[in-house]
Amino acid sequence: MKKKMNLTPVHLSAGMLNKAVFPGKYIQGERALAELPALVELLGKKGLILASPTSKNKILPAYIGSSQSEWPDIEVFNGECCESEIKRVSAIIKTSHTDVLIGMGGGKTIDTVKIAADRAGIPVIVVPTIASTDAPCSGCAVIYSEDGVFESVYYQKMNPHVVLVDLNIMASAPTRFLVSGMGDALATWFEARSCKQTQSKNECGGYTTLAALNLARLCYDTLLKYGSEAKADNDNKNVSQALTYIVEANTLLSGIGFESSGLAAAHSIHNGLTVLKETHSFYHGEKVTFGVLTGLYLTGASADEMNTVYSFCEEIGLPTTFHDIGIINTSRENLLPAAIKTCAPTEGIHHEDMEVTPEKVLEAMIAADTMGRSRKK
Repeated sequence: MKKKMNLTPVHLSAGMLNKAVFPGKYIQGERALAELPALVELLGKKGLILASPTSKNKILPAYIGSSQSEWPDIEVFNGECCESEIKRVSAIIKTSHTDVLIGMGGGKTIDTVKIAADRAGIPVIVVPTIASTDAPCSGCAVIYSEDGVFESVYYQKMNPHVVLVDLNIMASAPTRFLVSGMGDALATWFEARSCKQTQSKNECGGYTTLAALNLARLCYDTLLKYGSEAKADNDNKNVSQALTYIVEANTLLSGIGFESSGLAAAHSIHNGLTVLKETHSFYHGEKVTFGVLTGLYLTGASADEMNTVYSFCEEIGLPTTFHDIGIINTSRENLLPAAIKTCAPTEGIHHEDMEVTPEKVLEAMIAADTMGRSRKK
């Protein structure tokens, strides 16, 4: 019989606090974006939307129509969550006297808005247009270089005031985004489990709660149960129950689960992989998926668990080999810089219940790739 993990929070000594964080409001449904003007009015007087090009040119016109005066001004996102873009948006906030900032687009648009709003001390509304990451609900964001290399994690004072998820927009997005989001969400339970086992701090500076652990587990169970069906429904642009559940898992369950339980091997391996330029055209969740598989080898996961995770990835089309994330040169010399960056002192991989070294990470990466290739034959 498979042994169930004890989800009861560990006993903490004086001064060690359980902490969990949540967005102020989470609103999900069909045509939910129509609620935006009222939400801006609730929080301030002058809103500004930082929108991805697709959001500005294709999505917003269908909602704004003839009611332009009711909607905030729109600024187009330049494509990378880096210091230069954050400073550009910060300057616009100041000169336009914006007091509510809205981010509409993918993970990097959202992260840029969260950081700029935090620095300006104003409320932020997040409107994800793809369910590709768990960034929307979190109070942290990733800053990259202008060339797309991971630099640091930026922690905001508070989580977003509102996360507004329009299911019609999600269903209209390319399915690869939803699948990538499932890869990001796949890491949530495994990293939460590791942080609990080692009593490691979560992303909000405390220790996990019963709520966070159970949401992380629910995220994993939801992926396994509804992932394949949701992918098919997204292919058909169908707002189904399965798609609704997976959008919530990718966005809310994973967002709360990772932040309030903590990060470990999978996201550190993602960060390491960003030093390899050949991975830059692949999405965050796709690289995180390979981090999950590598983490399973690193931590000695059971054969049954390994088979379950590989089978899920294969069924919905997530990467299981180096080649699947663009890495053709699989020599140790080429891979070693990624393994070294993975093990940087500040990385969450050190929350695993073992001493982690670049050599061990490299061996686990190679083992994960070998298994992925063997299963494709």
